[in-house]
Amino acid sequence: MKTTHLVALIAALFAGPVLAQSQLTVVNFGGANANAQKKAYYEPFEKASGTKVVSVEYNGEQAKVKAMVEAKKVTWDVVELESPDVGRGCDEGLFEKLDYTKIGSKADFAPKAAVTDCGVGIFVWSTVMAYNGDKLKDGPKTWADFWDVKKFPGKRAMRKGARYNVEFALLADGVKVEDVYKVLATPAGAERAFKKLTELKPNIQWWEAGAQPPQFLVAGDVVMATAYNGRIDAAAREGKNLRINWANQIYDLEYYGIVKGSPNRDAAYKYLAFALGADAQAEYARNIAYGPTNTKALAKLDPKTLGNLPTAPANAAGSLEFNIKFWADQGEALEKRFASWATQ
Repeated sequence: MKTTHLVALIAALFAGPVLAQSQLTVVNFGGANANAQKKAYYEPFEKASGTKVVSVEYNGEQAKVKAMVEAKKVTWDVVELESPDVGRGCDEGLFEKLDYTKIGSKADFAPKAAVTDCGVGIFVWSTVMAYNGDKLKDGPKTWADFWDVKKFPGKRAMRKGARYNVEFALLADGVKVEDVYKVLATPAGAERAFKKLTELKPNIQWWEAGAQPPQFLVAGDVVMATAYNGRIDAAAREGKNLRINWANQIYDLEYYGIVKGSPNRDAAYKYLAFALGADAQAEYARNIAYGPTNTKALAKLDPKTLGNLPTAPANAAGSLEFNIKFWADQGEALEKRFASWATQ
């Protein structure tokens, strides 16, 4: 009896730490992206490491991360982050400063923005011009075409907000890609962008969720749309004849960060090293059309998969990198102006 008690006591003593080390909580934004991460990252990592990955969905609420860190009750380990939240969260001490010797070679990651102090880029996504191939045999080629309602009659779906729209407006007005943020940073440039948006306003149908542009296009509510490229790809995989024109796409990155005080920091680093590996990155791109940040992954992809990625050389030509610093400095003012403009 005493022996049984002793065995039970030893089991109880060791159960806590063993369980804690064998579990990792990874937070994502849900949807097709979460499914792709599950297939490419979570499940293979579980098999390879024996660590159970617990998937949690959120909407990017940094307040939840902050509350955990400040209370020193951290239950999340690895969190998917949008680009503006990486630097801000780093400044606020919400995320660990990353040790890249535990993740991979910095030289393997591109674009340069993929390597930051508190976040490592996991994929490149973009906002593009999309249309329905069943409705338009010869679709728009430029943002000037997107604005041309005589050549292409009908409604256009655009995200309800200043972000992306002001950049596209300047491109439609003839501003060169390399000059967009330079022009937009001036009062005259902002005025020019809103004037161009006003031209198109009677023909705009706003969208607020990423799932809406493909729905609008399939239903025939709009003739073309700005959209997240992964959403158009997902609809195409379901047999919808939706097409992308990659001209002057605006690309951005999504990141992984480790929450400050993560109870499973070692496992978190092992997970990052796995997810940023070329094989896992290639598998992710096969499941959703977002570009790998590990450049070695590209050689592992077939031409068809490559051709659907924002990072494919042909698609990336003439692309515009979303300028995080610009939007951190001027975003609030532009969004306020947009909100007022939209109601007029």
